Amino acid sequence: MEGEIRKEMFAGRHRTKMIMISLVMLALTAWLGLKARNAWREYKFIGVPIESHTITVAGEGRVSVMPDIAKIEIGAVIERPNVADAQRENTRIMNAFNEKLTGFGVEKKDTQTANYSIQPVYDWTSGKQKLRGYQVSQNLRLKIRDLDKVGDIIAAAGDLGLNQVGGIEFTVDEPEVAKQLARIKALQNAKGKAEALAQVVGVKLRRVINFSENVYEPYFNRPYYDKAMNAGASMEAPTIEPGSAEYVINANVTYEIE
Repeated sequence: MEGEIRKEMFAGRHRTKMIMISLVMLALTAWLGLKARNAWREYKFIGVPIESHTITVAGEGRVSVMPDIAKIEIGAVIERPNVADAQRENTRIMNAFNEKLTGFGVEKKDTQTANYSIQPVYDWTSGKQKLRGYQVSQNLRLKIRDLDKVGDIIAAAGDLGLNQVGGIEFTVDEPEVAKQLARIKALQNAKGKAEALAQVVGVKLRRVINFSENVYEPYFNRPYYDKAMNAGASMEAPTIEPGSAEYVINANVTYEIE
């Protein structure tokens, strides 16, 4: 009798164990089937855009700025019968000008040698080439932060004998600040248009799903001095007007709607 009871208990535990195994296998099969189904759906829609409703509006932002720096090239071309004399005179003039720049508050970091060259100069007489001498040319590229001193610096260059003045370019030292302000205005302008349009057609704006922009950088007044100043000649400081201009950003913004 006792042996039969033990057999019955063993059979019961075996049945329970088999039932648990079957349930686990069933759950595992269902989980694997769900994973396969999801993977198939992801594969099916790869590269297929999700259908959504959108509106795209254009916004414009403008920021008027005044230039805060001027860029200019100033130099001297000296001709002498021999190289040594030409170099000596050119060096004297440029060193004197550098001292003047220090007096005007132009820092060394804002002064860069843009060119230094030595070349022979020839005359043609009766079809024959004859050496006349040598030219030593040196140019400095300056960044002037005090715009009120631009005219005085040009006048000082003429007084010292510098005879090469390039184009003056007025610009902004940190343009990204102005661009960011224009960008914010463009986005605000676009959002206002989108909200007005959504109210008219009876939809709600959701998130921004696309954004693009075009940046238009300003062109400031750029006077150009193409007339060489006579060496040692005194000249009155010219009036330099930098003018003002605008950074403009045109933005296209796409909103998802519901």
